[in-house]
Amino acid sequence: MDDLLELRDLGFAWPGQAELLDIPHFALRRGETLFLKGPSGSGKTTLLGLLGGVQKPQRGSIRLLGEDLAQLSAARRDHFRVDHTGYIFQQFNLLPFLSVLENVELPCHFSRSRAARAQERHGSVAEASRALLAHLGLGDAALQQRRADNLSIGQQQRVAAARALIGQPELVIADEPTSALDADAREAFLQLLFAECRDAGASLLFVSHDQSLARLFDRSLSLADLNRAATAPGI
Repeated sequence: MDDLLELRDLGFAWPGQAELLDIPHFALRRGETLFLKGPSGSGKTTLLGLLGGVQKPQRGSIRLLGEDLAQLSAARRDHFRVDHTGYIFQQFNLLPFLSVLENVELPCHFSRSRAARAQERHGSVAEASRALLAHLGLGDAALQQRRADNLSIGQQQRVAAARALIGQPELVIADEPTSALDADAREAFLQLLFAECRDAGASLLFVSHDQSLARLFDRSLSLADLNRAATAPGI
């Protein structure tokens, strides 16, 4: 199993501050599910920004699918992110005035490659959205037309997962997406997420402080152990 994502000699510091991230090496294999423990102060938020190309490191490389994000322009990093990475945010970040289906379809409006993959697999972007929602337990047609701000927390979470997965991005990053759920709901959601990632051939990087979930993943790491830099609380 070869590496989908690889970091080498990564260093990052905010202007006028001490180095926040110093990661000699980190890799995520293709098709792997990885639990990354990211407690407050470990540099989690900054690392996710670097993986998404929102920030550039001061040194080192971030290779996704062989492309070094550190060498790309800001515009090229943005395009590369939307083509190849799906995100599930802690607060889900759904657009409240759009329907469930419209929220799921959003990445395909910004990425021709994801739209093409969705069409190739399901015949259309709309059908891809419906199929993902059905697999995640949201197959009711009336619910799919409901505004996102009329959903429960658990429903919002599943819509966010469908949005991250549409168009088969090679990398799915989940940032504390289960923090509002009870233990049974967390595990049930993860099993659905694992199944969808397997179907899409995606690698999953799941960042959380909840160590109880680590046993469900192929591998578990702590960002505090990877990061040699002294970190400031709350970063």
